[in-house]
Amino acid sequence: MSQEPAPEVQGTPVTARNWQDPPFNRWAFWHVGDILPTYQVPRGDGQVRPLPAAAGRADLPAVPVTRTDGTPGTVGEVLDDTYTDAYLVLQDGELVTEWYGPLGAGDRPHALMSVSKSVVGCVAAVLIDRGQLDPDAEVTAYVPELSGSGYAGALVRHVYDMRSGVRFLEEYANPDSDIRRLDEWVGWFPGDGEPRGLYRFLATLQAEAPHGERFLYRSAESDVLGWVCERAAGRPMAELISELIWAPMGAEHDAILLHDGLGTAVHDGGLCATARDVARFGQMLLDGGQVSVPGGLGGVVPPGASSVPDGAGGVRRVVPPQWLRRAWAVDSDVRSVFAASPAEWAFPGGWYRHQFWFRPGDNGDVLLCLGIYGQMLHVSRRTNTVCVKLSSWPDAQNPAYLEDTLRAFDAVGGFLAGRDPGRHRLAGVVSGLSRSGDTMPPRPTVV
Repeated sequence: MSQEPAPEVQGTPVTARNWQDPPFNRWAFWHVGDILPTYQVPRGDGQVRPLPAAAGRADLPAVPVTRTDGTPGTVGEVLDDTYTDAYLVLQDGELVTEWYGPLGAGDRPHALMSVSKSVVGCVAAVLIDRGQLDPDAEVTAYVPELSGSGYAGALVRHVYDMRSGVRFLEEYANPDSDIRRLDEWVGWFPGDGEPRGLYRFLATLQAEAPHGERFLYRSAESDVLGWVCERAAGRPMAELISELIWAPMGAEHDAILLHDGLGTAVHDGGLCATARDVARFGQMLLDGGQVSVPGGLGGVVPPGASSVPDGAGGVRRVVPPQWLRRAWAVDSDVRSVFAASPAEWAFPGGWYRHQFWFRPGDNGDVLLCLGIYGQMLHVSRRTNTVCVKLSSWPDAQNPAYLEDTLRAFDAVGGFLAGRDPGRHRLAGVVSGLSRSGDTMPPRPTVV
């Protein structure tokens, strides 16, 4: 990583204390490794999964979009108006378009915030598939340090689906919320007194509801999951991401992973990676957890599979397909707990499973990996598209920016698939529960 000095913005240096605040975050999100403690996440020495250029040039910025406020607009206007640092679109595994702002570059990692959760979830999936992690075991079987916390009695599957009963308020605008307390315990600086750290913070959390009965989005769940994974595998998260996900999926560049200064990885939002490698991760998800290599299996390559030459031929499985099949498969239980949660307001008819968001879109259900300040990975099976947007919003959350971006990427997928943008997908019915939800819209979700 380069160690160029942090610049001054409006006469104030960019530091570890203000790196998420505007206008400093526009530079800082591209330079996390220059101002905060991080681990390297090596891409390994294997071949890179290519992103061949799509034939022809699609004028995606001109694609029409009806914005959240009902006004007509274009994809380009949405991207311009929502503090975009980079965006990239794949269809059929080919690179359709790619753009970087003046501070970014194709080989520069950008903060992914809570997109990190989905990567950690995939690490858990591999460990479960290998028999190293039991989803039905209690969290405390792996992390006895949590026996005195609200996580006592919670199962591993409760934390990866965010269904524990632990009390954790994730309100970024509230300085007294638990997410802000987590930031304080993680963001220790020399001279601030005794270092506390992420894992010590998790042990202070208490329960307020029975485990498994509700869904509530909380970053602490992902941090507990990461801790459990490290204990189950006996290895740190940076190594697990590198060897289980990053290298086998054919990443082009090393990623970096923020830690708390005491050595504990920030599992809920510490990963930084290039836009292209985020797209590779999305393409692997779109392909059911696999990457394929031409020439193997008698020359047969599964339809829609990506191509990652490694010299061996055949199909390389990265994430167990059943992990993704279960995530995509919504049932009445998953829908009902989501519909009763604050998340229903933002994603009516959606669900959350295995550290992924799902949302009904104009062209079918969409898998989403989301992070605060406008990080997004949008995966559509119906249109065979992967869209990436890296951003530096002035605020951690902005419902209008989020909805406009979702509409823009839905429109991009429909345009590339040759679908009529005027036709909208009707809400379906799953196990007797309306996909649009059966509750009044609660307050906005936190991502």
